[in-house]
Amino acid sequence: MKPGFAAAGILAAVLASVPALAEDKSNPWFPIPATASFSTGDSWTYAGETHRLYGVQACLRGTYFTNTAGGHVDCGEASLAMLVSLIRDLKPQCYTAAWQAATKTRFVVCVAQPTSGSAAGSRIDLGTALISTGWAFAAVTPNGAPVHAPYIVAQEVAKKQHLGLWQFADVPDPNAIILRDIRNASNQAGQSSNPPANPPANR
Repeated sequence: MKPGFAAAGILAAVLASVPALAEDKSNPWFPIPATASFSTGDSWTYAGETHRLYGVQACLRGTYFTNTAGGHVDCGEASLAMLVSLIRDLKPQCYTAAWQAATKTRFVVCVAQPTSGSAAGSRIDLGTALISTGWAFAAVTPNGAPVHAPYIVAQEVAKKQHLGLWQFADVPDPNAIILRDIRNASNQAGQSSNPPANPPANR
């Protein structure tokens, strides 16, 4: 696991659960520019800001699953590749759902409206597309509640049908990892604030 991995996961869960007001704009919709730098399977950066899909949790970099050929694949990289592919194909427009000034993190909802092909005339939510195909997960709060309830429904369908990452038996569920890290951090904080009466024996 990469250094700082646990802290990054905890921060992502906490930020996803904190409400904030969106900025007022005359035209709230904006494209994802070609110059954006993709960080994870649910976020990218440009103009000095982090943009993260609201309610979406990508698989975490530094965690692995075993593919059908027996190889170990970085789950975070797999999520990222699918995000980039969908953005390239769908060319969605996004709007700000929440803004965290302290971290310059903009939580966004992105929607595509294809004009050709079998999906022409429909509205495709990028978060739903990622989760329903099994390449991302529904984000949860530090208490384990869903950030956006409809995404949990999409996730359950993908899981039941073994789509995307769910086809691999050892897929590392990022929410389980993040919640475990939060619990461990909380337990460690409690232990440090209430030291035992007697020091532990040397080992």
